Amino acid sequence: MVVCALKRLTEKHGEMVLMNETHMDDWNSRFRYDALSPLIESGNEAVTLFARRDLKEMRVSVQSLWQHREAQSLIKKQLPDGSWKYGASAEENLDQYQTFKNLATLIEKYGFNQSHPAIRKTAEYLFSFQTDEGDFRGIYDKQYTPNYTAAIAELLIKAGYTDDPRIERVFAWLLAARQQDGGWALPFRTRGYTIDVTYTHPTTIQADVSKPFSHMVTGVVLRAFAAHPRYKHAPEATYAGRMLAGSLFQRDRYADRGTSKYWLQFVFPFCYTDLISALDFLSQLGFLPEEPQIEKALNWFIENQQQSGLWRLKITAGRDKETLQLWLALAICRVFKRFYGT
Repeated sequence: MVVCALKRLTEKHGEMVLMNETHMDDWNSRFRYDALSPLIESGNEAVTLFARRDLKEMRVSVQSLWQHREAQSLIKKQLPDGSWKYGASAEENLDQYQTFKNLATLIEKYGFNQSHPAIRKTAEYLFSFQTDEGDFRGIYDKQYTPNYTAAIAELLIKAGYTDDPRIERVFAWLLAARQQDGGWALPFRTRGYTIDVTYTHPTTIQADVSKPFSHMVTGVVLRAFAAHPRYKHAPEATYAGRMLAGSLFQRDRYADRGTSKYWLQFVFPFCYTDLISALDFLSQLGFLPEEPQIEKALNWFIENQQQSGLWRLKITAGRDKETLQLWLALAICRVFKRFYGT
């Protein structure tokens, strides 16, 4: 990594200017170029606010974002039961998926929480899909879905449902649903079925727990553990996190992420496991940046940063790619700040 001890070059407003190293936060000095200023000066109200709160540790009012045009547009489309329709489809399973996606947008990009009635309605709608076993079911029809179970729980935890007994039931199910190696996988995949089984199989398929974990599924599950103030310290999360860290840049054992290229395909809010989302939860679970695979992943972002201070990443979902690049840059900076401090 090329870093000058006293000053560095960064591009701002089309010209190269010298920046005194002592004026930069330690985490930001890990980069080749200043990554903070492009976020603060982005002109995106939400990105700037979260950058000030999370990277500069300033006191801000997240509720000021609740009146944002996109947020209000989503709320106006919410149905009385708290859900959103998936296009013109009448499929309840797809409505649950669309509701999960819209909840992620409201929480991750606009800071909504359970004090807003729209979030409370959405939470009750999603909890209506919780089974007696404790998992959320339906997006994969009758099949177990540890990834969506955990992803929904993560959002509800962030919305303020940390101490809800229904969240406790989710974690009890997740801990009981592990593979023998300590990670998670899609049960129907461990039995050799394709995703098509979610529409054709009449019963719930039980996992072959002797089969290996999936890093895609395990990475999503660990986001829920990382979001919870108590379960983030669970030894099971630490153990699975160490296995996941060892899988960075490797292909998954299952066909859903059958090549290593998926580590470098990104979306925001996070959905599947990619290099940013993995570093995000590993940084929250207490892992160290010096661990070889983690250091390799962090160095990838250092080496691939552009002179603008941002990154040109492959984004696989979402229309406004330029805005999504800002959100992903914010996520990268959050990771570096957790690993390297102020």
